[in-house]
Amino acid sequence: MQSKTKLYVLMAVCILIGTVISPIVFFGKKDTGPMFLEAETGTPVKDTPAKAQAIALENAFQDVFDTVSQSVVSISTEKTVKIKNHPQANDPFFDHFFGGNGPRQGGQELKQKQRGLGSGIILNEEGYILTNEHVVGDMDKLTVKLKNKKTYEAKLIGSDKTIDLALLKIKASPGDLKPVALGDSSKVRVGNWAIAIGAPHGLEHSFTVGVVSAIARGGIDASGLGYIQTDAAINHGNSGGPLLNIHGEVIGINRMIVSPSGGSIGIGLTIPINDAKRVFEELKTNGKVKHAWLGVGLETLSEEDIKELKLTESKGAIVREVKKDSPADQAGIKIQDVIVRVGEKDVETREDVIEAVLGTRVGRKVDVKLIRKGSPLKLTITTAERPF
Repeated sequence: MQSKTKLYVLMAVCILIGTVISPIVFFGKKDTGPMFLEAETGTPVKDTPAKAQAIALENAFQDVFDTVSQSVVSISTEKTVKIKNHPQANDPFFDHFFGGNGPRQGGQELKQKQRGLGSGIILNEEGYILTNEHVVGDMDKLTVKLKNKKTYEAKLIGSDKTIDLALLKIKASPGDLKPVALGDSSKVRVGNWAIAIGAPHGLEHSFTVGVVSAIARGGIDASGLGYIQTDAAINHGNSGGPLLNIHGEVIGINRMIVSPSGGSIGIGLTIPINDAKRVFEELKTNGKVKHAWLGVGLETLSEEDIKELKLTESKGAIVREVKKDSPADQAGIKIQDVIVRVGEKDVETREDVIEAVLGTRVGRKVDVKLIRKGSPLKLTITTAERPF
């Protein structure tokens, strides 16, 4: 019994000694033995001129984000829709064969919440916000969220489906609102940096970078716009957010992507900010946009048209239809006329005519140069408001 007691005492003493000594052995001094691993400090990596340029570019991107992200908002939308059940929905007979087990509700109307996401930009300290019409159109509730996480219910001031822009307004203290800087989209060139900030799939203030892939990309839709095309990643939720240049100026409002899958494949289309300026100014004043109209149906000249009409130039838009009593009809435009100039804009394609008219206010007189049966002709057309 005494021997066991001595053994326990000896073991306790050994444990105590180990507890005291081990920190001194392992941490009290530096050891370079095989049981110890130590990362070598080494010589600092020197920045080459190429690395310095890359770092400067990184800093430029970060400056853009830090400056502009405070001017980009997230927009959530909500709408209550009514859905009518199929007459056989939850019918006991069909339940038996198809596995349903609910109560009979055939033909009953149900209410369902429809929600959406988008982005927008702060235009001024008055609380005006620009976004896409398809983000907010026909929705019951619009909520704007700032970068500081504050949320506000927004009022729809006006919208335009043709150009796909909408103007909202929120009541917020001026200190919470930082207006964005608007650029000049006429100065955009292919190869310029293109930066997108938005909330793709609800991921707020996501920052993506690419280049301008094309300018004046027409023929996309009936808007007549010449879009800015970019390969900066744009996805669902980026709509209404800004496309920026390297100076942090807005050069366009992101509208849509071209994609068979629904996700970004590097083809994004943006409304040029110069076109957007004209629209949101009119929305602020009138709540809607009056679009000028000539009343003609046009096609871009084809090789067959050039041969048939014996034209010396391959540029222009040929008139295929003239609406009765339209401004074009009243001015004397005829089918087979070839429009080569509208106002100050030379015409190469039908989109050039549409774009020129789009930039004209209703009731303005527009000089139109055309070729009729091989001879040049000049007519003056007074635009009217588009009736549809």
